[in-house]
Amino acid sequence: MIINASEYGIKPDKENGKELSVLFKKLSEIDEEKTVVFEAGDYFVDAENCDTEMLYITNTAGDNEYKLNETPHKARVLFNLKNVRDLKLEGNGARFVINGKVTNAAIQSCENIEISGIEIDYDNPDLHELKVIGIGKHYVDFEIDENSRYEFRKGKFYFVGTGYETNPLKEYRTAWHLSRVRAEDRNTIERVRNIVSTALKIKDLGGRKIRIYYFKPSGFKMGDTYCIFGRRRQYAGIFADKTKNLTLNHVAQRFNYSLSFVAQDTENITLNELEFAPSEKTGRLMASAADFLQVCMCRGKVSITNSKFEGACDDCLNVHGVHFKIAKIENNTMTVKFMHKQSHGYNPIRINDEIAFVDVKSMLEKGCAKVLESKLINENEIKIKLDHVQKASVSDVIEDVSACPEFEFKNNTVNRIATRAILITNRPKTIVEGNHFNSNSMSGIFISDDAQNWYESGMCKDVVIKDNIFEYCGETPIRILPENKVHEGAVHSNIKILNNIFKKYKGTCITAKSTDNIEIKGNVFASDDRLKTKNCTNVDTDF
Repeated sequence: MIINASEYGIKPDKENGKELSVLFKKLSEIDEEKTVVFEAGDYFVDAENCDTEMLYITNTAGDNEYKLNETPHKARVLFNLKNVRDLKLEGNGARFVINGKVTNAAIQSCENIEISGIEIDYDNPDLHELKVIGIGKHYVDFEIDENSRYEFRKGKFYFVGTGYETNPLKEYRTAWHLSRVRAEDRNTIERVRNIVSTALKIKDLGGRKIRIYYFKPSGFKMGDTYCIFGRRRQYAGIFADKTKNLTLNHVAQRFNYSLSFVAQDTENITLNELEFAPSEKTGRLMASAADFLQVCMCRGKVSITNSKFEGACDDCLNVHGVHFKIAKIENNTMTVKFMHKQSHGYNPIRINDEIAFVDVKSMLEKGCAKVLESKLINENEIKIKLDHVQKASVSDVIEDVSACPEFEFKNNTVNRIATRAILITNRPKTIVEGNHFNSNSMSGIFISDDAQNWYESGMCKDVVIKDNIFEYCGETPIRILPENKVHEGAVHSNIKILNNIFKKYKGTCITAKSTDNIEIKGNVFASDDRLKTKNCTNVDTDF
């Protein structure tokens, strides 16, 4: 069945929010296979005309980050897909320009969804770039990017746009992870001290130029650009939850207020020829206020290929599960808790899943069991009935071994990433191959496992890292670092690092701890300081 978007009044060069809402509601009522076709062109959308949904999205804003008059997790949604099956959405080059703040797409409880050929951008988003053009004894002069709008009112400075009115001296002082792009290398970005945290006042110099006064400015260099933005991760880009067989092909996102793509409790994901990067037309440096990609508690196979990721104020990609802490055990039933404030409100634990009991100090598995019942009893707790609870203890954590996907990240370009390129903590076969990690300011690949901070699980059992180029990393390019407090055995195992090229890094290129069976061969190193290990066994190298 072919559905032309124009039949619902959705056309280029006009506002289309309400019409899109009507169309996407209709799709859940159509059982047969269907293809929605858009004409090429620019489609304008006002956030106030989009649907509203309650979205509990992992690694985004926690309840404590909202104001008293706000409803936590309530968000406007552009493409609102719920209980839709067998849908192809063909954009044919359609570009959606959003005025305001929205989640670009919420794909919930859907099956067989394919989206291709679309681009999503924002008009005047609340992320601003300030370039240093002058430095004095008690001030720094900045030029504001051409995409930002601002006003001075009674001597006070505001960034203004639909859905926000921001006085940076008031609202950005606690936004700790602002970013700086270096004048000498526009591909290198790093997290730095907040440029307004110690500011005294802001003066208008005219012509998109402002002067920020300090007692004593330090660390500023001519030509450096600072990206300033709010810290609340409220509006994700594309969000998939409890969905099966999702494909995005040739999809571009030019800006996101939060994570650009999040999949949780979703099975079989194919992402190909994505471009999460600023549009060359705008001259922006950044495309996301947080991570580009989060894959959490997913299943089946996840494939990310042939894509460009450029300009993120956090990681490019995280692939992980959730370590739930055991709060109570009664007979064969246990209550487990979400432990990080930015992850809660959904239940990815399914009947017949395999659950591992994990000691938080050693990060080693103590035993496993099968799930017989699973129920979310409040935003933070899940009650599960198991076939047994032998070896499990209150204060241990659990890992859902069944909620881990086979994963591949191939032939992608990663550039201008403020932190790590990839964080991996995933049990099944994981392949990172043929990528160009052009610039990231922390590690290129970080193999973690954590039950103390973010509570992101779990053990890595089969990882291949091969034929990649690590152009610039601000920290150790490959870091294998389970966050165990005591070593009682290997946490990770079977990691192959083959035929990679390490450039522009003079420190240790690979570090590892508490890992068994590491193979490192055929790599080209920029440094003689190639490998450091601690409590590792069966390390096979060709140097």
